[in-house]
Parts: sequence; C-alpha cells; structure tokens
Amino acid sequence: MTQPPYGQTATPSTDFGATTVSGSPLGGRAPDSGAPTAAVPVVPPTAPPAGTTGPNSGAGAAGAAGATAASKSARSQRVRGPRRARLQLRHINPWTVLKFSCVLSIALFFVWLIVVGVLYGVLDASGVINKINDTVTTINGTGSKAPVTAGIVFGGAAIVGVINIVLFIALSTIGSVVYNLCADLVGGVEITLSER
Repeated sequence: MTQPPYGQTATPSTDFGATTVSGSPLGGRAPDSGAPTAAVPVVPPTAPPAGTTGPNSGAGAAGAAGATAASKSARSQRVRGPRRARLQLRHINPWTVLKFSCVLSIALFFVWLIVVGVLYGVLDASGVINKINDTVTTINGTGSKAPVTAGIVFGGAAIVGVINIVLFIALSTIGSVVYNLCADLVGGVEITLSER
C-alpha cells in the first residue's frame, strides 16, 4: 500500500482484493461507490527524537565517546603522580673516563696543595711549627736543621699529589673496563629517574 500525498485521504477499495488510494479531498466520496469514505489523516514525517538512531546518530555517538575519553584522560592525568623511568647503565667508554679522570685529578691536585698551604699557615701562625723545630734541634744538637719548613712541606705535598693523580687516572680507567665486562655478564646498574 502506497502513502498518499499530504492532505489526501486513504480510501479503502475492493478492486482485485487490494486497498487503493483515492485522490478525493478529505471527507469526499469515491468515484465508483455511493458510501462516504473514512477520512484518515496522514501524519508528516518528523525528526527522530534525541538518542534514537538516524543518519547523524553515529557522528553524535562518536563525539560523545570522544568527549568521555578526553574527560577520563584528563582525570587520569590529574590523579597520576610524577612519571618515572627505569634506566640501565650498560656501557662506559674508557676513553671518556680517562679524559674526565685526568681533568678531575689535576683539579683535585691543586685543591690538595691549597689545603696543605692553609693548614701550614695556620700551624705556623699559632707557633706549632716553631716549637716542633726547636724541640728537634734541641734533641739533635745545635748543628741540626729544622725538620719542618715550607719547602719540605710543599715538596712532600706535591709528590703525594702526583702519585694520587697517576693512581686516580689508572684506577678509574681500569674500573670502567671492569664495569663493562661485568655489565655484559650480569647486566648494568639500574637507576630510576622521576619527575618532581
């Protein structure tokens, strides 16, 4: 059965056992029957209500799903604490360790000399150095020399500093090679980095 145009009525007919549509206006009569026809109003199509399926319902659902996902991600970012990263130190370049240890050992050598000089100046100003020299010369006799002088102190400090430079460079370089071998066998040292 076909829908009549808006403003017309559907008139039942018994032609060949099927119901046909009359083109007469509301309340009119069929051309081949004497009985009045029942007026059936035709309701025009309307837009589907909100929440029902339609041509744009997929886009609306996708937009709602996107908004929900965005709100969930925003909440998770507010609730989530600082990010952390676990890293593993697997290899140390021995050449870079050698250069770094050279610079650091030379800097520590000058620091060592400064500390020795400050300590010697404090002891000399307080009279401790003179008392030590007087005691030693009294024990050894009048012809003995003073055992504690600035030259002897700074000379000994320089020799100790040079030995420390050589040992520090050698041990740090050899230590980097040993660390690389151990890291290949059992894995490197793991560190955890975290945001504030």
